[in-house]
Amino acid sequence: MEEVDIDHLRTWIGRERTVEDVITPRLAASLNAVFDVEEPVTDGMAAPLGIHWCLAPDIVPMKGLGADGHPARGGFLPPVPFPRRMWAGGRLTFFGDFRVGDTVSRRSVIEDVVLKTGRSGDMIFVTLRHDYATPRGIALEERQDIVYRKMETGGPVPRAEAKAEPPVAMPSGDAVVTLSADPVLLFRYSAITFNGHRIHYDKPYATDEEAYPGLVFHGPLQASYLLRFSLDPSTPQKTPRSFSFRSVKPLFAGGEVTLHRTMAAGQVELRCADQSGRDTMLATASLT
Repeated sequence: MEEVDIDHLRTWIGRERTVEDVITPRLAASLNAVFDVEEPVTDGMAAPLGIHWCLAPDIVPMKGLGADGHPARGGFLPPVPFPRRMWAGGRLTFFGDFRVGDTVSRRSVIEDVVLKTGRSGDMIFVTLRHDYATPRGIALEERQDIVYRKMETGGPVPRAEAKAEPPVAMPSGDAVVTLSADPVLLFRYSAITFNGHRIHYDKPYATDEEAYPGLVFHGPLQASYLLRFSLDPSTPQKTPRSFSFRSVKPLFAGGEVTLHRTMAAGQVELRCADQSGRDTMLATASLT
């Protein structure tokens, strides 16, 4: 494993870039289909919640990809040597909406690069800020936290030894919905976000190379489910005022998972629980 030169990696702090994309009817309809929403999509209508995570993905030729399917490191993001990359969490603050047909500009800045040591060993956290602007002005400010981790020692876990965790009894929210962690769902979300990370669709790679017990559910896909679940469908509100979330443990494909919502005085507490009932992502939304 390459030694970490954290001082070198921290020279990336302050780097910024601006990219643009268009919310096309096809993109909006594709995201709706992922969430089983069947409604006509026309220019000018409100775009699906979470569509900002589908905009302006890194597009590089095949020769520019790393072994994990991501663009090779060392461009805009620092060249962190740890092989495992996951979303740790983030925060969204909404100032407006996204509409189908909008040209959206996203300005991104690297705000911090930190080396930490936890129970699972050394980790490097990269914090970014994204500002999304439409023709009507700033629509969204986002803080994104990415965590890079070393591979666990001892090598990959053989598939035959990857056992499901025993179920646990967790309190339910005021409202609970169940969804299927279907590998096809993961593949379709990878497709519309142009996410080549192989842990989401290449099971032999996920199990043999990165030692996961199965395909990994996308962080922004979990967050999108919770973001959409934060709103009461009986109200006309299109977005929460703010939404923060953090990953607790990886969520894997296969079986059913549950979303839990508890509302109180304009504040919404949300969580996603895996097939054994354990929390994988926690979130809080403010509606006022």
